[in-house]
Amino acid sequence: MKTIFQKIDRLKPIYDVTYQAVLLICKLLLIADILITGMSVLGRYVPFIPDPAWSEEVVLTLMAYMAVLSAALAIRRGAHIRMTALDAYLPKKLLRFLDLMADLCVMGLAVVMLVVGWNYAVKIGAKGTYVSMPKLSRFWMYFPIPVAGFAMIVFELEALYGHVKSMFIKEEKKA
Repeated sequence: MKTIFQKIDRLKPIYDVTYQAVLLICKLLLIADILITGMSVLGRYVPFIPDPAWSEEVVLTLMAYMAVLSAALAIRRGAHIRMTALDAYLPKKLLRFLDLMADLCVMGLAVVMLVVGWNYAVKIGAKGTYVSMPKLSRFWMYFPIPVAGFAMIVFELEALYGHVKSMFIKEEKKA
């Protein structure tokens, strides 16, 4: 049994690279958000700096990407809001079971985000355009949901694997 887990543990670098890639995307989106917002604000008060009409819609779209992708990142770190006040009073096995159930529910949500989000992006989003950019499809406004759903699935698979592994292999305590 231990060899199966050792083989699967070799996939950890793939999860690490995926996490770093999503984190880099979030950082780049934040930088773009700050630059576009800064240019827009300065453009209102400084005559030679342009204030593009598209800035508000682009900033809101970038924020949507950052919000859902950073939520996917929080799954890997276990940084989501959760109730832990009673954890000290619950039996360890029940606590592990509840953690597993919570992760299964989040996995279900991620699948719904991927499937329904993709349908919305393709069907509803593809039919409209941005008001200030009539040549750009609103697909890009709906696309963050399936992207985040996919990222959440990737990170939830890792979390669920950790739960299964902990049921079969006792981790060695470090001194």
